[in-house]
Amino acid sequence: MTRGLDVEGLMHRLEQQLQAGKSLDGLYVISGDEPLLVTEALDGLRALASQAGYAERTSLVMDARSDWAAVTGAMQNVSLFGDRRLVELKIPSGKPGKAGGDTLAGLAQQFARGTLSDTILTISLPRLDRATRSSKWATALQQTGVFIEAPTIGRQQLPAWIGQRLARQGQRLERESLEWMSDKVEGNLLAAHQEILKLGLLYPDGPITPEQVRQAVLNVARYDVFSLRDAMLSGDADRALRILAGLRAEGEGLPLVLWAVGDEIRLLARLADIQAQGDDLSGAMRQQRVFGPREQLLRQALRRLPARIWPVAVQHAHDVDRLIKGLKVSGRLDDPWEELARLILRVAAPRAA
Repeated sequence: MTRGLDVEGLMHRLEQQLQAGKSLDGLYVISGDEPLLVTEALDGLRALASQAGYAERTSLVMDARSDWAAVTGAMQNVSLFGDRRLVELKIPSGKPGKAGGDTLAGLAQQFARGTLSDTILTISLPRLDRATRSSKWATALQQTGVFIEAPTIGRQQLPAWIGQRLARQGQRLERESLEWMSDKVEGNLLAAHQEILKLGLLYPDGPITPEQVRQAVLNVARYDVFSLRDAMLSGDADRALRILAGLRAEGEGLPLVLWAVGDEIRLLARLADIQAQGDDLSGAMRQQRVFGPREQLLRQALRRLPARIWPVAVQHAHDVDRLIKGLKVSGRLDDPWEELARLILRVAAPRAA
């Protein structure tokens, strides 16, 4: 079993295996929410499997309502020419259902026993949540196969990722240009990849000037309400306003945007009250099903802003809701988008006085 490999680590491992004359593993599980990185991992696996003699390929897309007997049939089908085969199984929802889960667990057992020596199975899934990861079928796959986790490239990681990709094609950008380019392609990694390839076609090896990158790169950023929420909680006011403007330009529904912002503000108000009373904040986080990076952002916001701001912010969110419904609110701007921006700034301020 090998767990937690990223895509680069996977390809390095596979190339070393082939160079050393070793056979490839039978089961590979690729999990991640970045379609570009998952696709690159699958492409790399497919190419190396072909190089190793796995000439026959079958691709299946399954979900909880599919007939999973098709997967069993594909694994048991004997090639007329005795070729090794590669079976690619995609589960876009990450939820195979009861029949699918039983099938996957059974296949993991067969690979563990070595009864599928002439077959490679790749399974691609979205990033698994904690409950799914601990399910019987997911546990069986992780214990038996090579588990590859395609990382999620957020705004913070994007400049370094772009820089690494440019370095592969012999080009480089100054830090300021990397940040500028990241703003233009944030939330759209496939577009970022395409813009990087475009720079490789337009300019020779070596440094690319800020003027050149501005002429070449389109504004293809794609934002979502959760990116807005995270920017607000982290105190990045400029980014929060940029995302809000992007959502408005893309025609995102204002009630949805307010829901993402207002729901988080109401949660922070409850947590701030619990903290002020000296109760267990970690326990309250667990009850609200808050874990990982989001928990850290919430704690950061609670440390950064005084408790008295949260009741005011909750009322501000109610006022924005009334504006959306066409009602006048004393002391508020008539444009609910502009008033929502003021609410976001209230929370995303670097530090309250």
